Amino acid sequence: MEIRTGTATIPGQQQDGLEIYYEDMGNPGDPPVLLVMGLGAQLLLWRNGFCEKLVDQGYRVIRYDNRDVGLSSKLHGQRAGGALVPNLVRSFVGRRSPSVYTLEDMADDAAGLLDHLEIDRTHVVGASMGGMIAQIFAARHSRRTNALGIIFSSNNSAFLPPPAPRALLSLITGPAPDSPREVIIENSIRVGKIIGSPGYPVSEEQARADAIEAYERAHYPQGIARHFGAVLGSGSLKRYDRQISAPTVVIHGRADKLMRPAGGRSIASAIPDARLVLIDGMAHDLPEALWDDIVGELKTTFAEVN
Repeated sequence: MEIRTGTATIPGQQQDGLEIYYEDMGNPGDPPVLLVMGLGAQLLLWRNGFCEKLVDQGYRVIRYDNRDVGLSSKLHGQRAGGALVPNLVRSFVGRRSPSVYTLEDMADDAAGLLDHLEIDRTHVVGASMGGMIAQIFAARHSRRTNALGIIFSSNNSAFLPPPAPRALLSLITGPAPDSPREVIIENSIRVGKIIGSPGYPVSEEQARADAIEAYERAHYPQGIARHFGAVLGSGSLKRYDRQISAPTVVIHGRADKLMRPAGGRSIASAIPDARLVLIDGMAHDLPEALWDDIVGELKTTFAEVN
């Protein structure tokens, strides 16, 4: 599968613009699908095989690194904003907190990438924090959204069950940025075991290979705090969900302890006519054994577009 690569400059975000790295697959004339990944996660987590299944179904697939991760621009030295505990309390009741940037800014990054690619309309699929970005995009850029897929995400509405402490802490804490390579790789493997799907475990060999690939491509843990700040800085997304008119499927794992299934249910109940799909044994990852099922659910929703 040919992968076309490039960098889009998003004006207005920094003095010289914000650089967003992307990869573009499939026939440029096919209906596009924009894949948005989550907190601190590189585009690598949209695995090549998953993308290839979408391409084989007749779609052009675009995946990209959000700001502050992977090969996109980093906001070096910028503090995440505000004290963590008060911000978590505000988030629990659906309120916004101070942050360097918000999920709204990140949704506008996605729009800027589409401008660069000269794509007017697209299907949008977001995972975890990427699902939050996708909700905002579908509301703020409704004329550009054909259909919407949201995977293991939340709308941060008030009083949702919080993440399991162990799962949350595994994601937002870790070794010092300058720790030895092996320490960081072992931590990545540990995190994967904590938040991964118990019904579809990844082999130790594959987990290590994935951790090494991510480390060698772009190790930048400083961006995780700013991504988390963006999540806490955006408050409840219900105001956006009510504005979404695109056909929507919400896919969530019943075993997810980081983004509880209640988050998926809340999204599906807030977006008009959204369809909820709950999968046994799935947690906060995209197991290869479920790719056909997930792609099938997405394709069903994409087909609803008039």
